[in-house]
Amino acid sequence: MTKKCVFEKMVLQKNRGSVYSDDQKAKTNRFLITINILGSAGPIRFVVNEEKLVSGVIDTALKSYAREGRLPVLGFDASNFLLYRANAGFDALNPLEPIGSYGERNFVLCKKPVYHPSKTEPQSELLSQKSSGGWKAWLNKSFGLKILSH
Repeated sequence: MTKKCVFEKMVLQKNRGSVYSDDQKAKTNRFLITINILGSAGPIRFVVNEEKLVSGVIDTALKSYAREGRLPVLGFDASNFLLYRANAGFDALNPLEPIGSYGERNFVLCKKPVYHPSKTEPQSELLSQKSSGGWKAWLNKSFGLKILSH
């Protein structure tokens, strides 16, 4: 191929627009998220599609966590975990909603409380939702840490 042919192809492609149509561009809105996992040394970061469900994000986070060989070992069952917004409230995200609908990029992943029929309080090494209301209150109660919200 000559330089002229390559240049002509580049000009033609530029005039035609991108390889992707506008519909495909709208479907590929992706962004970087950061997930802190209680009990882990540091956050996990990865890129997600804004249409991905919260349950799928939890599943991806657990797989990334295991692939990196992090401790403590968490397992792979996404239904055993709750995802919270890092800077807004104590309510867990709905696992059936798209992650992009929350407008957040920073999250906290916690284990769901384990209920024992013989005990009245939920038992969890990471979070006791009934007695504290959320991960911030749990940290404050367990370690005396004050977490300020913006």
